[in-house]
Amino acid sequence: MASIARKNLFEDIPRFLVAQAGIMFAVSLVTIQTGILNGFVHSTGQLIDQSGADLWVSSKKMQQLEISPPIPLQWVTQVRAVPGVQYADPLIIRPILWQSPKGNVTSARAYGFNPKGAFFTDWRMVQGEMAKIQKPYQFVADKANLNILELRNLGDRGSIGALPATLVGITQNTNSIVSGATIFTSLETANAYANSGVAVSCRIRDGLAECVTSFEKSTTEPANKEQNVPQPATQLSINTPINFVLVKANPGQDIQSLRRSIQTALPDVTVLTNEEMAQLTRGFWLRRTGVGFVLGLGAVVGFVVGVVVVSQILYASVSDHIREFGTLKAMGASDWVIYRVITEQALWMAILGYLPSMALCFSLGSWTMAAKGILILITPAIAGAVLGVTVVMCVGSALFAIQKVTHVDPAIVFKA
Repeated sequence: MASIARKNLFEDIPRFLVAQAGIMFAVSLVTIQTGILNGFVHSTGQLIDQSGADLWVSSKKMQQLEISPPIPLQWVTQVRAVPGVQYADPLIIRPILWQSPKGNVTSARAYGFNPKGAFFTDWRMVQGEMAKIQKPYQFVADKANLNILELRNLGDRGSIGALPATLVGITQNTNSIVSGATIFTSLETANAYANSGVAVSCRIRDGLAECVTSFEKSTTEPANKEQNVPQPATQLSINTPINFVLVKANPGQDIQSLRRSIQTALPDVTVLTNEEMAQLTRGFWLRRTGVGFVLGLGAVVGFVVGVVVVSQILYASVSDHIREFGTLKAMGASDWVIYRVITEQALWMAILGYLPSMALCFSLGSWTMAAKGILILITPAIAGAVLGVTVVMCVGSALFAIQKVTHVDPAIVFKA
């Protein structure tokens, strides 16, 4: 009976190709939408995963990585005094206005941390060295952000407020899809950038408002008229606002015990493990925004499209071969034999549509990551789940065709 299923499937090659194109579209849509959703969720916590921290200390009102009210730098000293803490360093996250070498302005975020510390040391550097951000007004950016920042090579320079900003390193896989442009620099430089303001002046001319944006001279940059080089950024004080204290525990130290100790020493803070911090950030973007719903809806639409396409193809195939099925029934073949023929035909369509679709999706995922920095994360679990969905889609669609065969009268073969 297997030969009958294959014969029905490959008898009309143009129809077969149209059917497989429809299945490939449906499978690709489901896979890509699921991969984008998975990659989106993964990227929002990617920086946390790569931090190397055991605990994150923040304000009690912290919502996620990028929504965290400031806390005083003095808390770092208090955390370091807790028994069991090996390292504790501040993390500053500041919104900035980036002015590219071409003069275009865009919003961005500056992440400031201690380049000599124990955190963010395992990044994949494509070019340059992370240690160079120890010098004032030097920064590292993700490869995916270079187009946004309008930078191409190491040494390219833009500005943030009145301060220069020089690219000294290019990293990879540190970019969150939702964060926009991000730069990584030292604590002092990030603080200086945050205090380098922007002024907007407007005037009415001929009944229309004309506004000019100008970058104010930062109060944190000492003037140096003799040398056209940036001066060292202002040192941090105990009252400098930071966003997080990253903690690394002593070897063998129980993390939960250390967490309780920090919570006791600083009652007004939230203390989360690295995994909890990542889950909190990912959950925020998945459940408190509409992104998860929109991408999930796209996957459902792909499934529905696949069911409709496969149902139509199988139904048309059964209709075209209704006499052959009538002949089988007249020869004594049971309904289950007919069902197996149609089901096997559906399985062939599922496999032959799935394999090229997955190849296409993996190729597309590699291209988007290399060209745009957008992660389409297709894990083995997702690939296996999509295969199951494809089989269910095709076999489920076969039920519509089976209903037609169920009512076939064997006498149809004797009719003119």
